[in-house]
Order: sequence, then structure tokens, then C-alpha cells
Amino acid sequence: MTAWLTLYDGFGRLVTPGLQLHARRRLARGKEDPARLPERFGHYTQKRPAGRLLWVHAASVGESLSILPVIEAWLRAEPRDHVLVTTVTRTAAGLMAERLPPRALHAFAPFDTGPAWTRFQRHWRPDATLVVEQELWPMLLAKAPPPRLLLNARLSATTARRWQRAPSIARWLVGRFDRILAMTEADAERLRGLGAAEVETPGNLKAAAPPLPVDEATLAAWQAATAGRPIWLAASTHAPEEGWIEAADRALRASRPDLLTVIVPRHPERGAPVMASLQRDDALLRSRAPEPPSARTGLVVADTLGELGLFYRLAHLAFVGGSLIPHGGQNPLEPARLGCPVLFGPHMHNFRDMADRLIEAGAAKRTDTSNLAASVAPWLDDDAARRTAAAAAVRVTADAGEAVARTVSAIRAALEG
Repeated sequence: MTAWLTLYDGFGRLVTPGLQLHARRRLARGKEDPARLPERFGHYTQKRPAGRLLWVHAASVGESLSILPVIEAWLRAEPRDHVLVTTVTRTAAGLMAERLPPRALHAFAPFDTGPAWTRFQRHWRPDATLVVEQELWPMLLAKAPPPRLLLNARLSATTARRWQRAPSIARWLVGRFDRILAMTEADAERLRGLGAAEVETPGNLKAAAPPLPVDEATLAAWQAATAGRPIWLAASTHAPEEGWIEAADRALRASRPDLLTVIVPRHPERGAPVMASLQRDDALLRSRAPEPPSARTGLVVADTLGELGLFYRLAHLAFVGGSLIPHGGQNPLEPARLGCPVLFGPHMHNFRDMADRLIEAGAAKRTDTSNLAASVAPWLDDDAARRTAAAAAVRVTADAGEAVARTVSAIRAALEG
């Protein structure tokens, strides 16, 4: 173990009591599952399935959804295998509970301490380590068994510059992987700049994901209840974006009194606080109102899991959150795949290539806090322009399926090599 890793390991052991306090605070805020909190420290009650077990670590919602097609393809091809998916967030855990196929199971990833990951490895004994996107945690990688693959890897220019301040650590982290499959060639070049050797670009798994699912009966009920109304969606929003969305709603409503605005916070537990902050008599909180909105409902705060597919299908256009603030944006291909024109703010560095492709195709527009309402209005009012943008959005997402097959082939080669 290198000197810096020894120090890191010792620090993790030292702060474990503090991590327990941190976990309890997260529990009080609804960010941890009380029944499964021991998993965050490497204690598991689920039994390890017999046979070969591939371990996939995907931190949150976006990463876990992007890897689902790979998991499904692998299990179809390997009927005796099982897959373990670990995530960090409770939201991702809920989605995995709904969408993982048979022979795939979910566990929470532990905090990045040596003892926790040792317990994890002893319990699960995985036969391969598949890390999604950018989860370069030292103790995870120190304890993870080979072969180790980094899938759909992304590394922003800003993050790369930060890692270059500690080149030996960065080189060790990327060097732990037997193969790295980068999201784009730009990501691959940045990873090579940190010292990664085996870097390929099989395609972007987020572009290859299937359309978000929907309950058809619920969709039909909402379509009937909202027929004829202009609808726009603000998806995966972060604070303080909801305030700007609500201000745009008021500006748009002045000439469109039947407008319906839907806000889906990125983290569902924020639904009630967002609802309280808006102070709207015509607002509805989805978790407390299972029925579709009435004609007097002007704004819906959707704080339920797994319903973005419903709202993307209902909306005339979707604003993608995390982009009016320097968060880096959320996945713009989710609405595009469903023929929903896309708006986003100036901060889309997490999905720069996707955002640029959508803009070039005429499927998306960039906006900001000062002209949000003005950016929404044309697609609400001009059916022909909206249909043209929707068709362009579908075209952009139609040619991405090869990434899954190439990723599966790379995993198989690593296991056989």
C-alpha cells in the first residue's frame, strides 16, 4: 500500500465514529433507508447468490439507469450469472428495486473506509468490478477484485485539472482499472492525460438507454384530465431553480391562464419543502394527490419515484434542471428520446456533447434565468415548430444502440482474459 493510501486508510478508520453521526443526520433528512443503514458500513443481511457474481457500482440515478441495458443484455447472454448493483443514494435504490431484472440485486455501497469495504468484499465475493462513470474512491479500488473496468467513464476538464495537482494519486486510481471505456473521445483523452493506458470509446451508454417507462393507465388518465392545456415540465431541478421556474410560470400564465407547469425535483425528499416555498393555492403535491390535476391546478410538484416517463410524455417541452446553476446539468436525452423538445441553462458541462448535438439538430435551446419564460413560450404556442424539434430530438437518440453491445463485449473479454 502506498504511503498516501495508508494515510487515507488510517484517516477513514479514525473518522468512522463521525461517519456514524453523519449517517444519522442523513437518516433524519430522509436521505438514508433506516432499515438498511448498516449496509453503509459494510454489514449485509442478503445472501450472496451462488455462481458468478458481477458487481456494478453506480453512485446515483443517472449512472444506475444508464447501466441497466448492459445488465439486462449480460444476464440474457449468461443465464447462470447474477449481478449486484451498489448505489449511494436512496432514490437510486428505489429505482433499482423497480427496474432491476431477475438475477440482479441491489445493495447500498459503504462509506469509503477500509474496514467497510473489507466487510463488503468478504460478504459478496464478486468475480468482477464494474464501476460506472467517475466513482474513483481509493478504498473501493484498493479492495475491489479484478478484473476491474470503468464503464461510460467521464472526466470534465475542471476535474482533470484538479487531479493533475496530485498526479501520482490520479495515476494510481486510473491505473487500478484493467480497461476503461470512456463516454467520449474528449473524456478518453483527459483520462489518458492522468495516466490511464487502456482507454476505449465504445459509445455513450446514456445515449443508448431505453425510453423511461410509464404506467399506461396513469398516462391515459392524465392525458384526459389535461387535454387541450399547454404543459411544460421542469425536470430534475435543484435549489434554487424552482423559484426561477415558478417566476417563469407566472409570466407565461399572464397570457395563458390554462397553463400547467410540472416541477420534478431531482431529489424527491425536497418535494414538500419546494411546495411550501412556492406558496401557491393552485399547486398540487403529487405524493399527496394520486389523482390527475383538476382544471384549477396550475402547478404540480412531482415528488414520486419513477414517474419522469409520465411527465415527459405529457409535456410539450422539458427544461432539464441542474443547468441554471453550476451543477453541470442532468441527462437531456431522456426527454429527447420521448420526442420532447429540450431547454437547459448555461451549465451543461456534465453532458456537453449531448447538449451540443441536440442544439445543432434543432431539438434543444439554451436559456438562462433572465429569458426562461421567453424560451418556453414559442414551443408552447407554435405546434409546427414544436413538432419539428420533437422529430429532431428522436433522430438524435436513434443511433446509439451499439454502445451496449460493445460494452458487453469488453466485459466478456476482461473476464476471459
